[in-house]
Amino acid sequence: MKIYSAIRAGSALALTALLVGCVTAPQPLYSWNGYQTQVYSYLKSDAPAAEEQILALEKGVQQAASKNAQLPPGYQAHLGLLYLNAGRTDQALAAWAQEKKQFPESAQYIDYLVGNMKKNGV
Repeated sequence: MKIYSAIRAGSALALTALLVGCVTAPQPLYSWNGYQTQVYSYLKSDAPAAEEQILALEKGVQQAASKNAQLPPGYQAHLGLLYLNAGRTDQALAAWAQEKKQFPESAQYIDYLVGNMKKNGV
């Protein structure tokens, strides 16, 4: 009887070790790519030029695409605002449409941005 108990305990221990060894860390849900830093820079008074921020965020878009990862909520919306500030209205509208497509819950905010843009004659 003691041998069977020892074998069961050993088997259970081996199975547990095998299962724990197979666990991998969860993959992040979004590819942030410095997004938080860019938003913080944008809100500071000594923010870098809009073109610098646009380039940094566009690089993040490319990195996410190369990893087949999703951008976080607000990423495309913020990029659209930067495009608008740089006078690139077509790109702003495209970025906002992408944000709206990826996150339908952002539709009201995106519609507000587009409405304000049109109201201001841009």
